[in-house]
Amino acid sequence: MNFVAMDFETANGKRYSACSLALTIVRNNQVADEFYTLIKPDTDFFWRNIQIHGIHESDVADAPDFPTIWPHIQSLFTPEQLVIAHNAQFDNSVLRQTLNHYGMTSPAYLTLDTVKTSRQFLPTLENHKLNTVADALGISLEHHHNALDDSLACANILLTETKTFGQDAIKPFIKMA
Repeated sequence: MNFVAMDFETANGKRYSACSLALTIVRNNQVADEFYTLIKPDTDFFWRNIQIHGIHESDVADAPDFPTIWPHIQSLFTPEQLVIAHNAQFDNSVLRQTLNHYGMTSPAYLTLDTVKTSRQFLPTLENHKLNTVADALGISLEHHHNALDDSLACANILLTETKTFGQDAIKPFIKMA
């Protein structure tokens, strides 16, 4: 499989408040590359979000804003490219609303949600949170809510599910974003 696993963390409840982004790039069923950046959002931080991910306003003071980052990663978001996330509805909406906030066009790309695949393939789990699914599959997730660790765990979840259940079982979960 070839895909990109994406994970955003946000500064507050507004979806355009991305404060970190990680992409794990998988080629031929192997992690081939990783990308991580802090992002200086165009909004304030909320204490609850800080409590979850540990990123403070001072951490992103010198970070690039999203329009600076987008040209470096935009080529990964094409109609032929599969971009996955654990709770993809959230991460896809963060990307879409952040681009919209800055007056930039949202790309079309293929997407898959590993929450949905995990519900299908691992129905007996108590919940399908990233850390629960990773633990059930024996996948390392050292720093939950660190975008890079989360995107790597998400990539490994899909790789494990594909190996266990087959690529044909995964295909129905792929949608256009």
